[in-house]
Amino acid sequence: MAATFNTTQTYYRIRSFQIEVLGSSCVTIVGVPIEIAVLTFVLAFVGGMIPIRCSIKDNEEALRRLTGIAAGILLASAMLVVIPEGFELAMGEGELGPLVLGGAILAGFLLMLVLEGSGIGHAVHEEHHDHAEEHGHGHIHHQAAPWMLVLGLSLHSAADGLAIGSAAAGASEAVTALVAFAVVSHKVPAAFSLGVFALHERDQRKDAIRDVLLFALATPVMIMVSFYALQDVEVQTVALAMLFAAGTFLYVATVDTLPDIHNPETGRQALKHILLGAAILGAILIGADAAGLIERGY
Repeated sequence: MAATFNTTQTYYRIRSFQIEVLGSSCVTIVGVPIEIAVLTFVLAFVGGMIPIRCSIKDNEEALRRLTGIAAGILLASAMLVVIPEGFELAMGEGELGPLVLGGAILAGFLLMLVLEGSGIGHAVHEEHHDHAEEHGHGHIHHQAAPWMLVLGLSLHSAADGLAIGSAAAGASEAVTALVAFAVVSHKVPAAFSLGVFALHERDQRKDAIRDVLLFALATPVMIMVSFYALQDVEVQTVALAMLFAAGTFLYVATVDTLPDIHNPETGRQALKHILLGAAILGAILIGADAAGLIERGY
């Protein structure tokens, strides 16, 4: 069954930026997540430009704290929002077995793992940590080419866009907002780290700005592409896209925090930050549910 619905089925979908097409018997409403796309671009670009334009890039403890909290929010978003919503959509229409649904999550996780193992990783946070330790000891070249790390981070940023775009195409407004909140909270410290890394690795400031711009554009572009691409497809396809994106969330939330968790000096603080992030999203989710804002997407 294609994702074509009448007014009563879709009215509660994203009510901002609606395009109403009058027909002879019904109204087709398409929610365009332009506002979210613009917000993700602005926050990511500003976050990446701060270390390039300002002198606060050496506050390593603040970045570690923000990264831990953001990772907790991202982890909770995957487990409490994206995966349950994906399963609900998949089970509501047709027959998709648990192996297929779980395989979509695994595919997202493994894709990020393969990219990381191939040197096209997203782990620019670790690069930033290394730069802090190298401060005052001259420039140290890293094994991975700078463009590969920028590409990897941008690919992950595109996966974030897939999560938001698929949620906008198939879930309620509240679910889309929660997914967007998780993505944005993670993008700001990630963009900050990228700005530090690019400034350190690039010979010219304009090249560092280009890296940040590429990263900032990846999510909003993918939001729009995935949103429109999933408009006229089966509900199960939207569900699988959401579950795939959830797998990337799980990978990033884990990899971003494991180095600090394994470090005896930072392990306890990192754990507190992750739990705080998860608690923040959990509290928002409970509040939204109590207010009746969370509805089924179909």
